[in-house]
Amino acid sequence: MSNEEKQWGMFCHVAAFVGLLIPFGSVLGPLVIWLMKKDEFGFVDHQGKEAINFQITMLIAFGILLVLSWVLIGLLLMPILFIYGLVVTVVAIIKSSKGENYRYPLTIRLIK
Repeated sequence: MSNEEKQWGMFCHVAAFVGLLIPFGSVLGPLVIWLMKKDEFGFVDHQGKEAINFQITMLIAFGILLVLSWVLIGLLLMPILFIYGLVVTVVAIIKSSKGENYRYPLTIRLIK
C-alpha cells in the first residue's frame, strides 16, 4: 500500500472534523473524499465507508439525545457522546495513517 493511499484513507477520518465548523460537515467531509478517491484506492473505499457510517450513527445518536434532553438524561449523555466520538475518530486517524483497516465500534453500517 502506497503512502498516498494511507494518506487519503486517513483524510476520510480527519474530514469528519469539518462538522465542528459546518452543520452536517462531519458526514459531508468524509463523503466528498470517499466519492473522489474510492475507485482509485481500495483502502480509501473501506475507510471512507467506515467514516461515513460512523458519522451518520453519531448524528442519529445525537438526535435521540436531543429528544431525550427534555427528561435531562440527554443533556447528561451528550458530553459523553461527544468525547467518545472524538476519541474513536482520533484512533481511526492513527490506525489508518499506518495503513490498518479500522472499524468503528458501535456503528450502524448503512453503506456497505
